[in-house]
Amino acid sequence: MDSPAFGQADLTNCERELIHLAGSVQPQGALLLLSLPGLLVIQASANTQAVLGHAAASLLNQPLNALGGDLLSVLTRALPNLGVEPLPLQCCVGEGSTRRTLEGAVHRPPGGGVVIELEPVDPPPRGTPALALEPDTLKRVLAAGVQRFTASASLEALQDSIVQVLRDMTGYDRVMVYRFDAEGHGKIVAEARNPRLESLRGHHYPASDIPQRARALYLRNRVRVLSDVDDEPQALCPALRPDSGAPLDMSLCQLRSMSPLHLQYLRNMGVTGTLVASLVREGKLWGLIAAHHYSPRRLRLSLRSAVDLLAEVASTRIAAIENYAHAQVALMVRRLEQRLIEATATEGDWRLALFRNPRTLLQPLAATGSALFHGDEILTTGEVPSSPELRALLRWVEGQTFESPFDCYAIGKDEPSLAALTPTACGVMAVKLSTSRPDYLMWFRKEQLLTVTWAGDPYKPAEGKDPLQLSPRRSFEAWSELVRGTALPWTPAERVMARAIGVALVDIIVQVHAVRLLIAESQLQEIRATVGSSREPVLVVNPRGELLFANEACAALRGGAVPPPEAGMPVTELFHEAGGVRRVFDGLGVQPWRGEWALRMAQGGSLPVAVRAEAVTGRDGQLLGYIVALADLSDVHRTAQARQQLEASLRITGAEARQTDEVIGAILSNASLAAMDIADAGAGPAVPRLLEELEVSAQRAAALYAQIRSFSG
Repeated sequence: MDSPAFGQADLTNCERELIHLAGSVQPQGALLLLSLPGLLVIQASANTQAVLGHAAASLLNQPLNALGGDLLSVLTRALPNLGVEPLPLQCCVGEGSTRRTLEGAVHRPPGGGVVIELEPVDPPPRGTPALALEPDTLKRVLAAGVQRFTASASLEALQDSIVQVLRDMTGYDRVMVYRFDAEGHGKIVAEARNPRLESLRGHHYPASDIPQRARALYLRNRVRVLSDVDDEPQALCPALRPDSGAPLDMSLCQLRSMSPLHLQYLRNMGVTGTLVASLVREGKLWGLIAAHHYSPRRLRLSLRSAVDLLAEVASTRIAAIENYAHAQVALMVRRLEQRLIEATATEGDWRLALFRNPRTLLQPLAATGSALFHGDEILTTGEVPSSPELRALLRWVEGQTFESPFDCYAIGKDEPSLAALTPTACGVMAVKLSTSRPDYLMWFRKEQLLTVTWAGDPYKPAEGKDPLQLSPRRSFEAWSELVRGTALPWTPAERVMARAIGVALVDIIVQVHAVRLLIAESQLQEIRATVGSSREPVLVVNPRGELLFANEACAALRGGAVPPPEAGMPVTELFHEAGGVRRVFDGLGVQPWRGEWALRMAQGGSLPVAVRAEAVTGRDGQLLGYIVALADLSDVHRTAQARQQLEASLRITGAEARQTDEVIGAILSNASLAAMDIADAGAGPAVPRLLEELEVSAQRAAALYAQIRSFSG
């Protein structure tokens, strides 16, 4: 499909509007595009006369020193350090009585050249002065804000802190945290506002309100400010780049004009000035800090950088809090796993123990019912459909393509033939327990009549009487929709919980089958298939320490086939330091053992693995052999290395500070606490990346603060 040019979109194609090719700027600042290496002005915004004292036409094809002042020397010093990200600058243009002090940013746009954006520092004779804080005041506000974010132990507390700190610092009439769900819809989850305004907290906004192109730009340009919705955009002269004939890519331009459709959207809400800061987690847009003002409002560059810094720190804290929640999930699952293992040892059947206390199974996922499909049996608890309905549901889930766990919250909409399940199983979460059989554990939620409060009717985005066909929803009064046929959607945390419970059950099943492998030779082939295809690497060893069985997961762990368990083959041959491994088995007896060994890789080298050796005895107490479970510790080691690297980086950052500084101290304290929360959550593949991301984030926050300090001289 064609992408409409900037300003040419309507509500049917605004998703594809080329908003990064705006071709104009907001009038509070001016933009210049310079050629390299000559630094000639080849494009200028139409308002350079008002901002810089020179008409745009008179600047074209002229060297930068035509503006006078120290702009050329400031830019020359900045060029060697200039990358893709914008760098701040302060300069003067003009001479004598026409001398003007300016601040702004410079960056290299796609397509080559250098873009300079400049805004007056001195209050304009007419119009709205830019809001700024004294350097000492700004420093105190930043330190207090970072400390408050760090002290927030939950997302709710952090979100409330974000809006209050940002409103106190910037003075906007309303500051909100706007969080995205899995489908891209937004919800206002926190708000600080002028008491005279009606609250928008809890309001939902459809995903179409923020097109994908805008979301992508929010990841690149983290803070965007609109001073006055009624300002006249200042076009670039000429409209296209003379060096390429293409529009200027303004993705990173702070002064870039906003889409007329977005401006109309703001007018419909009665909003005049806005500020938006991105909240980013793992490279994705987690949400936005959105501020509204009902009269024009400008911010100085130092204050915008302070907002950027606080949003960066808040993003770090969000990642830490959410990862800590995952750690709590892991703890709960380990307790469940231990109870099931004990029940298996005493009663021989983990399934009965799983359903003995329904609250333990249902409460963590806020489910109203659950069913276990194991072989031909179905065990249930709570409110569930009939057995024939459950088997029909199993066939449907088994036919779906998904990465475990599977979930839905409107069964009748996803599969109309199962609509009769809506009263008891409107929402379904399912984890698969076997790769060879349709064994599942499922949780259910009943239908819940849900009242969703939208900001305006989302089903009536345009008014047919509008001759331009360009007006979004006219009314932003609360519009409530009663939703039927749905259950409360499953949250990401609940998906993590279900996946963890499923993994724990798979591990328990593997252990049970491994015990049967030693006890019941008649069932050897069936149990061998189950253990062999499990995800947990398992070795079965006889009392003499000789290998009896190794599953496919062991081969995958070694990067090649495990040698066949020939008669008398010592299991020590699979590990380095065979003498130490032999001594462990010699002294093992019937006691369990935990430790770390180095597994020999098929192609040479070694892999650190956690080892769990469990003795298996017969009814007469005689030792039958050992089950040795292995777990890859590479992520644990990488996590430790990443954490050491982060701590070293933080020490270097702290040491490079010329004097004790409470803002730098607060930033480093926040990063250290976040590192502990992230590292303590576990050692999955994502943790080293999160720690590396945290290091970059802390360095960026420190750099932003250094920029802020530079504004104070």
